[in-house]
Amino acid sequence: MDHQYGLVTGFAIDHGITLEYTETADGSVCASSRNFDGKIEFNLSSLPEKSYSWGDFIVGAAKILSEKYDLHKGFKGTIEGTLPVGGLSSSAAVIITYLNVLCRVNQIHLTKQQLIQYAVLVEREYIGVNVGTLDQSCEVYCKQNHLLYLDTLDNTTELIPLSPSMPPFQIAIIYSGVSRKLAGSAYNLRVDECKAGAYALKGYGGMDYGKFSETHLREVPEAVYDEYKHMLPANWRKRAHHFYHEQKRVKKGIEAWRNGDIQTFGEMIFQSGASSITYYEAGSEPLKALYNIMLHTDGIYGGRFSGAGFNGCCMAIVDPDKTEQIAVGIREEYGRMFPEYIDNVQIHFCNTADGVQI
Repeated sequence: MDHQYGLVTGFAIDHGITLEYTETADGSVCASSRNFDGKIEFNLSSLPEKSYSWGDFIVGAAKILSEKYDLHKGFKGTIEGTLPVGGLSSSAAVIITYLNVLCRVNQIHLTKQQLIQYAVLVEREYIGVNVGTLDQSCEVYCKQNHLLYLDTLDNTTELIPLSPSMPPFQIAIIYSGVSRKLAGSAYNLRVDECKAGAYALKGYGGMDYGKFSETHLREVPEAVYDEYKHMLPANWRKRAHHFYHEQKRVKKGIEAWRNGDIQTFGEMIFQSGASSITYYEAGSEPLKALYNIMLHTDGIYGGRFSGAGFNGCCMAIVDPDKTEQIAVGIREEYGRMFPEYIDNVQIHFCNTADGVQI
């Protein structure tokens, strides 16, 4: 619940985005993709209109960065992703990649927090998705064998090392075969429902409620929610319920991580997934099916949707000794339920990793 300034946790993984490039002195940009057809070409002195294609992420990064910095050098290169597109923070990863390259060739030096904020602005102001900062923060701050604990209210971070008592684990990424596209989903509606609930609670509780656009559930004490939740429309009440209980799950999950208790850590992830379905009302039918399959699959400690769950991927914390049987079991059961998607299903087993590198 990063878009409501909540407490969140995350990892970076050893799969992601790679951009091989050379600098251009005349401000020209030319990029091709090993995942998509076509290429994007333009000059930084005259940015093209939005095309609603993969090239928009380059143009958006250039536009937002050029509002404060002089971009006189461009790049020519090829980009490739090693995980399914449209399902696992792929937009945040690719935007951060482009921002880093544009900064590098133009000798612009951003702090980590500035890089995160520019990446968020590209998504919000150019792509049109009201994202929070979790994905970007994981990709910038994370370290191998550490859990990132982020307070999105004040952007304080803690990298919590792996406990010596934690058993081995891997992170499974299970692509449903249906790509996620948040800009065309109910994601923005969910953000507005959370804000509306917070705004109403502030009014009922006699709080200074200010501007709607600057309102978040984190600013409303849970006691105020408990007192006035019966006055909220059902959907707003559900979104707020998910937020307040998610904060408790994050804290329990962090405690379990510190103690090396992978069972409890996984259970918090499972509970988060259940709440996302029941109270946040996210999740396509394929992802809900994957979630239910994970619940009874031996070797999976915990799992949920990746992000908001409007198509795309599920993630799970798994026993590395059982990866083969996990993959076979999921494919068989999911394939019986959704034979039309099974040819596109991908299951990757990953490890924690450092964030962005040049």
